[in-house]
Amino acid sequence: MSTSPEPGQPDDQSVLEPIRVLRPRRTDALAELMKDMPPRITGFESVVMPRRLSEDEDFGAQGATQQLPPVRGGFGFGPGLRRAAIVVAVGAAALVGFGCALLLPGRADGAAAPAPSPTPSTPPASPTAPATTAPATTDPDGAGTLREGDSGPEVTDLQQRLLHIPNVYENGSTSGTYDPDLTEAVARFQLWYGIRGDETGVYGDDTRRDLESRTSTSGG
Repeated sequence: MSTSPEPGQPDDQSVLEPIRVLRPRRTDALAELMKDMPPRITGFESVVMPRRLSEDEDFGAQGATQQLPPVRGGFGFGPGLRRAAIVVAVGAAALVGFGCALLLPGRADGAAAPAPSPTPSTPPASPTAPATTAPATTDPDGAGTLREGDSGPEVTDLQQRLLHIPNVYENGSTSGTYDPDLTEAVARFQLWYGIRGDETGVYGDDTRRDLESRTSTSGG
């Protein structure tokens, strides 16, 4: 085994070169196989094209061109099927019209029957008879209803009764006139005691019954 020279001394030994290892390539085996294959044909074979027919030439009974039969549309219904469908539709329409003709006369007879003329219950008034007055419209709050703008002894009675209800018509007037103060007092009484049958601030039957049941003007 060689030793390395001393520092500063020349090296007289020869330089070792690397060893090359040659290995056969895989393409070499493929090239050997390709040698055994037959040579590839690079040319093209000529083919004779048929001659174009002229308009005057005819081959037997068939012409150079032949027209294709027309394509049937729809679902393949021929003329016979279409006629049958039309006949069926006309027959169905005739049956429907016949049925309507049987039903309509009965309804027409019932609708055309004249209504019986009303028999007058009272004889017509003579020209000299006095004209009757229309009945007065009834008040929805009941007879004897009092509201703002009325006046009289009934209003005075209402004012006196409200004075007996605490905190409803304190120091109120008893002049017998239904003024805005009395309207507010009646509305307050209706609200506090749950009276709902009359209009707000209107002294009707429901308010009257409730107030008379709670008060008395005999002592006042």
